[in-house]
Amino acid sequence: MKTPKRIEPLIEDGLVDEVLRPLMSGKEAAVYVVRCGRELRCAKVYKEANKRSFRQAAEYQEGRKVRNSRQARAMAKGSKYGRKETEDAWQNAEVAALFRLANAGVRVPKPYDFLDGVLLMELVADEYGDAAPRLNDVVLEPEQAREYHSFLIRQIVLMLCTGLVHGDLSEFNVLLGPDGPVIIDLPQAVDAAGNNHAFSMLERDVGNMASYFGRFAPELRHTRYAKEMWALYQAGTLHSGSNLTGEFVEIAVHADVHGVMREIEAARRDEERRQAARAEAEKSPARGPEEPPPPPWLQ
Repeated sequence: MKTPKRIEPLIEDGLVDEVLRPLMSGKEAAVYVVRCGRELRCAKVYKEANKRSFRQAAEYQEGRKVRNSRQARAMAKGSKYGRKETEDAWQNAEVAALFRLANAGVRVPKPYDFLDGVLLMELVADEYGDAAPRLNDVVLEPEQAREYHSFLIRQIVLMLCTGLVHGDLSEFNVLLGPDGPVIIDLPQAVDAAGNNHAFSMLERDVGNMASYFGRFAPELRHTRYAKEMWALYQAGTLHSGSNLTGEFVEIAVHADVHGVMREIEAARRDEERRQAARAEAEKSPARGPEEPPPPPWLQ
């Protein structure tokens, strides 16, 4: 096939030998199967901002670091330079997340290189060598659903242990390879500690998994893994081997309204006493220092 213009620099640099075929075109990128020596890999070509249907919502970018204050100001103003920097940061976020998660043992496509808006990474294939299907394209037996759900919950825990939340996890961005599910599409991954929306995104990711696998194993719809793992994460005790139950009991803490009112009343009375003392001091005439008594021989 004709080489897409965006992939030409990778061929010129010897990173890619040949573009074989298009694999898929999504809301933010087009993916091609390429040959690199004797290996087949994927080349993910990011679409320009005005050609993408996925918008970079502010909640995803909260907490992300930028190189310097100039970049931050430009991105905030939305200037031409700022828009380019925003695009670069968006794409670099996925590259950084893939390397970080792959090193932590999370099952994601192995990243190889990133050049001019093109991400070169592992091709996740099925047992016949064809591109692996997405979860939404398969029908599962109940036991398979429970097994894959358990595996993905562990992957989400591993991600959280590295400080990341996927932010857009669903059956549409999980591939089913010969060794089980593989998580893909991570440009919107958020910093768990630096993003105020991290928990709500985690809860949505986990909820999407429960909803999808619950089609085949209905009991999974009632699990509460997100709250359980988040509580452990906040306590600093979450780790890759954490034994999760899928149950979470929230302890209702009733506010001591009467105690709060007593504290307010005590503070009010203290302030009234201070105001009265200040007013009394202002009414008293000013007095100079008292003269010392005369020495005894002059008395």
